[in-house]
Amino acid sequence: MPKLNKIVDYLNEYLEIEEIDDDSWNGLQVEGEKEVSRIAFSVTAGMDVFKAAKKENADMIIVHHGLFWKKANPSLKGWKKDRVKFLLENKISLYACHLPLDRHLTVGNNAQILKFLKAQPKKPMENKEKNIGWIGECRETSIEEIKQRIEEKFSTKCILLDYGKRKVKKIGVISGGAPHGVFGAIEKEVDLFITGDPSDITEVVKDAKINVIFAGHYASETVGVKAVSEVLRKEFNIETVFIDAPTGL
Repeated sequence: MPKLNKIVDYLNEYLEIEEIDDDSWNGLQVEGEKEVSRIAFSVTAGMDVFKAAKKENADMIIVHHGLFWKKANPSLKGWKKDRVKFLLENKISLYACHLPLDRHLTVGNNAQILKFLKAQPKKPMENKEKNIGWIGECRETSIEEIKQRIEEKFSTKCILLDYGKRKVKKIGVISGGAPHGVFGAIEKEVDLFITGDPSDITEVVKDAKINVIFAGHYASETVGVKAVSEVLRKEFNIETVFIDAPTGL
């Protein structure tokens, strides 16, 4: 069985967790068994996911949203203590990777969504030193077809603001909660902007004549951890399982 520290070192380097500032304490958040036999993957850390991982006989969990955030009170008491206690008592490790998993050009949420739409990520969505979102171009496709494909692939219900071209080629994506990214999308002249959380940006979208799809925060961030699971399964010859814990958001 692979050693926990070997998996953690590999993830830290592969996901480049030190390359971008983040509110999340990315990396190994709770240390369990020194050897890992099975890894569970999910979007967000929580007791439902922890209990499901135990039933799956996983001794490591990898999530996009972890337990510890820089702006949150770190005191381990009440429900926060109970979460960590469960992991420690069951010797289950927890690894979290937030923004580095959004921005990664291979397994990142945004890159994976673009690749699913047959649009290779090529240009940054934002004019920042460390970009998170990506832009890609696909064959000319109707906005309705893209919406349908996303809904079927990610088992989600999209909200479509269709004020732009009926057929699109240039697509920008920032997964999760990033409706503000529409301004970068407008600046970069994309035909369609995809994100997770909805927001009342209708008048902006209408006046700028751009299309926006809100695909759901949870659904838009399932793809990154699934892609990482495939990488680790091949790299370490280890069993992996995805724990689906939809939030309805």
